[in-house]
Amino acid sequence: MADKNTHRGFTLIEIVVALGVFLLFMSGIYSGIQFVFKSVYYSRMKILETALLNEQLEIIRNLPFEDVGIINGSPSGVLERTVTTTRSGIEFEITRTIRNIDDEFDGTIGGDPNDLAPADYKLVEVEIICDKCNQTKKVSEATYVSPKLLEGDPTHGALFIEVFDADGDPVSGADVHIVATETNPTIDLTDTTDNDGMLKLVDLGAGIGVYSITVSKDGYTIDQTIAPSEAIPDPVKEPASVEAQNVTEISFSIDRVSQMDISTTNAYCSAVGNVSLHVLGTKLFGVEPDVFKVDDDFSTDAGGAGSLIDLEWDSYGLSVNSGYDLIGSIPILPIDLPAGVTQPVQLLVGANTSNSLLVNVVDNTTNQPISNASVRAYAGSYDQTKTTGIGFTRQTDWSGGSGQLSYVDETKYWSDDGKVDVNGNNAGDIVLAKIGQNYLTSGELESSVFDLGVAVNFVNLIWEPLGQPAETGADSVRWQIATSDVSAPASWNYLGPDGTAATYYDAENIAINSTHNGDRYFRYKLFLSTASTAVTPTVSDLMVTYTNACTPPGQSYFGGLSATDYTVEITKTGYQTNTQTVSVSGDMIFGAEMTSE
Repeated sequence: MADKNTHRGFTLIEIVVALGVFLLFMSGIYSGIQFVFKSVYYSRMKILETALLNEQLEIIRNLPFEDVGIINGSPSGVLERTVTTTRSGIEFEITRTIRNIDDEFDGTIGGDPNDLAPADYKLVEVEIICDKCNQTKKVSEATYVSPKLLEGDPTHGALFIEVFDADGDPVSGADVHIVATETNPTIDLTDTTDNDGMLKLVDLGAGIGVYSITVSKDGYTIDQTIAPSEAIPDPVKEPASVEAQNVTEISFSIDRVSQMDISTTNAYCSAVGNVSLHVLGTKLFGVEPDVFKVDDDFSTDAGGAGSLIDLEWDSYGLSVNSGYDLIGSIPILPIDLPAGVTQPVQLLVGANTSNSLLVNVVDNTTNQPISNASVRAYAGSYDQTKTTGIGFTRQTDWSGGSGQLSYVDETKYWSDDGKVDVNGNNAGDIVLAKIGQNYLTSGELESSVFDLGVAVNFVNLIWEPLGQPAETGADSVRWQIATSDVSAPASWNYLGPDGTAATYYDAENIAINSTHNGDRYFRYKLFLSTASTAVTPTVSDLMVTYTNACTPPGQSYFGGLSATDYTVEITKTGYQTNTQTVSVSGDMIFGAEMTSE
């Protein structure tokens, strides 16, 4: 009788394991085949793109020289800027860029010698891409095309467009859109500025006030020319003109957009919702009459919050339309908004009265709010005196050296790393130390502990000079601050504008992170650096602005007034008395500057 065990089958586990091994083997083969197919496909696509590029360049080379250009472009011609074509079932997008070249061989326009026919030859660049093929990088080729005999049209002229930012530095990669419908040929083109923030168009049809220009860049403000109209009869920047064999230069200024996050509260810090407000900037579209770029009404939401976005760097005034009196603001009005920042603004509102006066008291040198100033307003039987809130603390001299933990001597600080000098160029200023004739590349300084007296809400960290020599490099002056609710915490945690130790306050980030709010004590760390050992950054003044709870800094509010003239007398120890007459009618904001004695 045969043994039954000699004919047993596979177990279920053995079958599953075998299937798994088989699937892994087949998956590897499939992936390999897919890779080969993709490689062949992309190789075939590159061959097609190269053939199309060569074909495009050959077509352009065989055009008459005057036809080599973009329709409504500069130079103007017969070619579309962007076209699509299909080869072997694959759709490609072709982009042509053509520029006039002013060769130095015979001089340049505006140079020495001055070339009055600067369109010497043309640079032709053709780019191609297959958007539906997951291709991320364009393939391109370029060539030069020269005229047989003459250069550009002698009836044409040149237009040089310069674009710079709020600091006067060039803006590269800005989009410049130019439209001219009254020229021959007509123009409707978009080009970009070079590394020097310049776009030079050397072969444009002549015309007076016919070139409308708009300059923009992602994340930046917009600057443009404006044609006279009924709404703006006298624009600040009218469309540009081009004269035959001459150069017209026009400049535009753009920078990163800013934002104001506005909250409306009462004097007890409780939110007040649905407050109707008005914002007014200082920059103009037109004059006589003035047409402001920002002159708008808006409202906070039910929670007392609202944001003004895509703002240009400027000085902005804010007012309450109706229903409330404006009793103060944090920071003080007007708001000086730098480029590329988000500035929190708290507006304090109170009961509406027919006539009111908000007095803003600032130092005429620093333009910072002055705390504990006595403000007296009187007329007839009315006579009231109020004191401005806490404004700022400041250090302007470090010549006393290190070793002071509590800020008592205003010329001293806690410590440094031996790489800074406080008695160098100007005694009391902070600069990098020198070895021989060369500055060190970096240095640090840590302050004493400042006692603000009460718990505060921090606003801005401001120093002078804000702009540093270009040779020192970007962010050559940086700061971090540490705060505490006790004078001697276990440790001081130095943080930057995002509330972590990984970032630093710099010229573009001056708003102090709200994580510090509610603390009484603070100190700072200064970090200096330079990209050139021949030049050092300098710090001569540091101010920290803040408010305690909801007391507006440097401000006093007087409500329930009569519509008449009031004498406003402002006094503070160390300052000259400021006395002025203010005509009150409605809700008024009066700015008073004080001069130190």
